[in-house]
Amino acid sequence: MNSTLFSRPSTRRELLRTGTAFLGAGVAASVAPRGLFAYRQPRSGNVQQAGAAATDPLAQMRAQMAAVPLETLKLRDNLFMLHGPGGNMVVLNGTDGKVLVDSSFASVAPKLKQSMDALGSAPLKVLINTHWHFDHTDGNQAMHEAGATILAHENTRKRLSTPQTVAALGMHFDACPAAALPQLTFADAFKLFFDNEELSLNYAPPAHTDTDILVRYHQGNVLHMGDLWFNGTYPFIDASSGGNINGMIAGATRGISLADGETKIVPGHGPLGDKAALTKYRDMLTTVRDRVQALKSSGKSEQDAIAAKPTADLDEQWGKGFMKPDFFVTIVYQTL
Repeated sequence: MNSTLFSRPSTRRELLRTGTAFLGAGVAASVAPRGLFAYRQPRSGNVQQAGAAATDPLAQMRAQMAAVPLETLKLRDNLFMLHGPGGNMVVLNGTDGKVLVDSSFASVAPKLKQSMDALGSAPLKVLINTHWHFDHTDGNQAMHEAGATILAHENTRKRLSTPQTVAALGMHFDACPAAALPQLTFADAFKLFFDNEELSLNYAPPAHTDTDILVRYHQGNVLHMGDLWFNGTYPFIDASSGGNINGMIAGATRGISLADGETKIVPGHGPLGDKAALTKYRDMLTTVRDRVQALKSSGKSEQDAIAAKPTADLDEQWGKGFMKPDFFVTIVYQTL
């Protein structure tokens, strides 16, 4: 992957070029699962012709993601992690029906339905969105049309129902159709009792975005962190959606407090993890935050802070994903 992928683009054309490269990088990323992450070019509605993919970056991305295998990992007897394209998903399967967390890309919907059908014949009843980003919600409409009631934080509905811009990547998103919007929302916490499982949904104050929630399965001892956790890499923080580094640290700390040594923790992107791995991630975020804060407080400009390479000793472990060190330092600096 190009080591300068996230050097700050200075023109609109460079922003778009960076975004397109970012999308391709997500498909090729070596950090499991594949199809790691994607923020795309402007949303332009359903693809009407196959040839549209040649000129429409969004159509091209959907086509790429449709080709990424969707894999199933058993977490507990009735809990499964689905991973590959887009953000990691979790399915609760039982006689009452199925509950799905996140919906990946619209182009993945046929595979997603097939994977869920392979777990049992009970219908999909509920879809939970961990936050608004497209790689976690593009399949919402297909899942709703398959019978799911969509549940999310109230800010997720607000953002999906209005045009959005991810300024750091120069990308704009039109409002979603009504069928893709959450029908149930909450402000702080929500309890769902389903298939002999108790699910606690808890809002995390602005972190990756201002729409993030954690989903805890009490009986199964599983925790879905959404994009509060990028396992094994520096995370993307969407400042345009209210995200900031201190919120990311607080969100990770909240996840740690909800876990024990046996908890299986699902990140938004990256392999299945545990409390020890999440703690290492939180500690890395804290170290970077403190170093960048010291540079900023001493009067260093953003470019000076980047030039100081405050993550140099961490990059071997955390800097091999799509989020390059200089760009991560940029986001941390800007959100302090």
